[in-house]
Amino acid sequence: MSKNYYELTYIINPVLEDDEFSEIVNKFTDFIRDNEGEIDEVDEWGIRKFEHEMKGKNSGYYVNAYFNAPGELIEKLERQLRLDDNVIRYLTLKYDAKMLRHREQQRKGTVPNVFAQEEEEED
Repeated sequence: MSKNYYELTYIINPVLEDDEFSEIVNKFTDFIRDNEGEIDEVDEWGIRKFEHEMKGKNSGYYVNAYFNAPGELIEKLERQLRLDDNVIRYLTLKYDAKMLRHREQQRKGTVPNVFAQEEEEED
């Protein structure tokens, strides 16, 4: 079974306690692992303010997860995210070759600064 590389960003209700955030993050991380997925990285951004109100909230706890998984897992995972009342929003991206190269550069810290020339011109 072939696996694809995915990025999942989800927003958790900000009124929860720190241990509840960890429980939710672990719940989805374990769900991915239990369904033949391999977690690459889980990056918790913490509470961020929204530009526009969502579901009556002005902020949310952001989590970004990178993982390899079979395509069939995504439908199951998104269903679990929809069913969890503490998840405000989520977005799953399937990486193509160009996105994978960029991700590798991020890991190595070699992402080129494409704005360097513009910054020099502004000075």
